Amino acid sequence: MVGKKKKINFLIYLIIFLFIIAILVIYFARNNPSDQFKEQLAKCLTEKGTVMYGAYGCSHCKEQKEMFGDAFQFINYVECTQQAELCEATGITGYPTWKINNTLYPGSTTLGELQRLAGC
Repeated sequence: MVGKKKKINFLIYLIIFLFIIAILVIYFARNNPSDQFKEQLAKCLTEKGTVMYGAYGCSHCKEQKEMFGDAFQFINYVECTQQAELCEATGITGYPTWKINNTLYPGSTTLGELQRLAGC
């Protein structure tokens, strides 16, 4: 009787564990945009004249670039450590800053928010 109870408990824990794994897989699949989406968004942002201002030493800039992955090559990017006068004239006070439709948006921004702000 004790052996049967252990098997039932093991099966219950196994089912719960598998259920949790399935939920995590679904969650991460939905919250990880495809490379195709990232490339389309990057190209659309560029077509709309969107610019990201950043700096090499900025950890948030690095995270922002990593969100786009390989598609970041399509983003209009200004490196403020090399173009300080341009960044100052634009009014950049922190990094990263996105310029979308002549409005500055300082700080890291999600892909969905960039898509919404630029109308992509």
